[in-house]
Amino acid sequence: MHGYFITGTDTGVGKTWFTCALVRAWRAAGHDAVGLKPIATGDRNDAVLLREASGNRLTLDEINPLHFREPAAPLAAAQAENRTIDFAALNRAILDHGARYSPIAVEGVGGWRVPLGPGYDVREWARDLALPVVVVAVNRLGMINHTLLTVESIRAAGLTCAGIVVNNGPGGKSPDFDFARRGNAALLRGLLALPVLELGDGVEAAGEAAAWFR
Repeated sequence: MHGYFITGTDTGVGKTWFTCALVRAWRAAGHDAVGLKPIATGDRNDAVLLREASGNRLTLDEINPLHFREPAAPLAAAQAENRTIDFAALNRAILDHGARYSPIAVEGVGGWRVPLGPGYDVREWARDLALPVVVVAVNRLGMINHTLLTVESIRAAGLTCAGIVVNNGPGGKSPDFDFARRGNAALLRGLLALPVLELGDGVEAAGEAAAWFR
């Protein structure tokens, strides 16, 4: 299976935005690529966006087979519905998609250590899938610490961190960027010796994503 596991330093940092840009770029380059959001809590808007980015190659339930109503960590959301997650079955389905489509982008849920089940979190899930990991972080004060901790945990799990995506948000680098936000990406490059991609939005994001993560 060729592709990436997309995680974030927190929830709401732009994982879906980047995953959609990456899948669109792959497809524009002629690849039969898809994006998956295997677990979602709250609404299913992320999965709808990924279905569209994937050229409607998969149904909503194929992209997002597990959905829980409460916008909470999956462990808590599943417990609220008296449900459990069969991760062996879920991962087999992901691997089956990976055998049919390439590349594949698997978007995690929340941040890197969000609990999914008893004794099982996003880190263990990514380790079972054995994909290189891309970390998405929104460009704001405090993101250096969160990113360093996430990358450290990825490496401690024996996984490859393929790179960091610094999400500058709509409009890209605005003129009013403060000192910290102007220097965050360069600082991360020096500290981690990893590819660090700064992205704004739209077509530019898709093109740059394709160039960095083939």
